[in-house]
Amino acid sequence: MLKPRQKTPDLTINLTNGTEWTLSKQDPEAFTMIIVYRGLHCPVCKTYLEELQTKLPKFKKLGVNVIAISSETKALAEKTTKEWAIGDVPLGYEFPIEDAREWGLFISKGIKDEPETFIEPGLFIIKPNQELYCASIQTMPFARPALDDVINAIKFVLSKDYPARGEA
Repeated sequence: MLKPRQKTPDLTINLTNGTEWTLSKQDPEAFTMIIVYRGLHCPVCKTYLEELQTKLPKFKKLGVNVIAISSETKALAEKTTKEWAIGDVPLGYEFPIEDAREWGLFISKGIKDEPETFIEPGLFIIKPNQELYCASIQTMPFARPALDDVINAIKFVLSKDYPARGEA
């Protein structure tokens, strides 16, 4: 189980803008925030990432680098970029299911119009030294952390030098 104050696994993922993103190469002022989303089939993900698009300047002002990733194919991720209003959100694709398990994420088998298997949502806030600060992991599309709450929590953490919790 991945715990706060523990170094996270490294992560390298391709982005829809044609570049490659690697966690260990990130150099944020405060944190890197990884949002794992289910995929194009998920209307809750669409709403969440479109809201994230509007909040990116607030995260950047706090020194937080942001990325959203899924296990979807390149074609589906590119379609997501085109169909959803998330133009500035770095979008990664083909996050391997087995790697997602290392991060403690839940995996679902598809029903109806969903992919055969896919990763359920998660949000990870990671310190510049690649230590996990906090995580929120879901087993279904609902009950994600409100982005304004995340922003306010980061403000508090930075102003009070509040330590990561949950490592015991």
